[in-house]
Amino acid sequence: MSDVEKEVKEVQEVPADEAEKIQKALSDPTKKRKAEDEIEIDLSQTIPLSKKQKRLLRRGKITLEELNAKFNLDPSSVDEFHKEVAEKERGKDGESKDSAKESESSVKDSRKNGVWIGNLSFDTTKEDITRFIVGKTKGTDVEITEEDLVRVNMPLAKNDGKQIKNKGFCYVDFKTQEQVEAAIKLSESQLNGRNLLIKNSKSYEGRPDKTDLVSMSKNPPSRILFVGNLSFDTTDELLRKHFQHCGEIVKIRMATFQDSGKCKGFAFVDFKNEEGATNALKDKSCRKIAGRPLRMEFGEDRSKRQVRKRPDAAPKKSFDLPNHDAVSRPPREEKSYNEKKPRQRNYVESNNRVKSSIALKTAQRASAAIVPSQGKKITF
Repeated sequence: MSDVEKEVKEVQEVPADEAEKIQKALSDPTKKRKAEDEIEIDLSQTIPLSKKQKRLLRRGKITLEELNAKFNLDPSSVDEFHKEVAEKERGKDGESKDSAKESESSVKDSRKNGVWIGNLSFDTTKEDITRFIVGKTKGTDVEITEEDLVRVNMPLAKNDGKQIKNKGFCYVDFKTQEQVEAAIKLSESQLNGRNLLIKNSKSYEGRPDKTDLVSMSKNPPSRILFVGNLSFDTTDELLRKHFQHCGEIVKIRMATFQDSGKCKGFAFVDFKNEEGATNALKDKSCRKIAGRPLRMEFGEDRSKRQVRKRPDAAPKKSFDLPNHDAVSRPPREEKSYNEKKPRQRNYVESNNRVKSSIALKTAQRASAAIVPSQGKKITF
């Protein structure tokens, strides 16, 4: 049914002549409607619930009584709305919960038998991993087919919003534990020019412990403790009270602003021994000040810094002091400083090559005159 027919149906009973005029006016889209062509609508009829009204009812922002008072709602549409709400509640209580539990249990079961594969080349794809596992286990006691691979999860690195290469590792889930053990035996096998590292996905051996700040420190152990992420209101006294139980503190060096004298956000705590800085890193109570998590690690101890001498450095000249007990030496020959000696010039560098300035000085110069053309002009 077209829109024109719907509008005609809504018109109350009118004479045949007027109905024909109205139909002609509605059928002509280019014609502007006049006052005599207007359609009369009965406002006493009921109105069905709109999508916006249903949404407000679900959220509890309005009631059916308020809507009825304003719009005279259609009772059939209200009944349909009540049925929809009841069906959704049943689905949430029954089927939805069961399906959610089943999906969670299936995911957990599938990830029980999994391996972690590392040291991948960035160009490796999921198809390469599948072909590698299937080909290596073919003809062995435990053969793995493509159907046995439940999941191959390979996270990709994002480059300007485009996922191009992998991150160097992936997870592969199998159906049985025997297949997992067979895949772990393939560790140190080569794929795309790299020796793969395969281990159980539940094994966390070899991973760094993020809570162990001593092993995570970039600098070697020293008596200096670097403390970062401090608030600007931190003072030397507050830091001394915070770390005094870890060991004897010799000095606190805090970076401050030149104009206000407030803390810049980091400081160095100098302990008397290395044990003090180590205890501060191990103690979990020292990792926060005024609710702010601190960034701590060993600092560089400049007192242990060794200055290396250059091997090409010439030894310092030692002046002979008069020693009366020593045997008398013959007098030195007096040199006349008025005699001019020929100056020796070194035109060769350390790599036995002539200096660039000397080479340019003796280089042949090109003529500045106009050279006549020796070519032949070709005309077409």
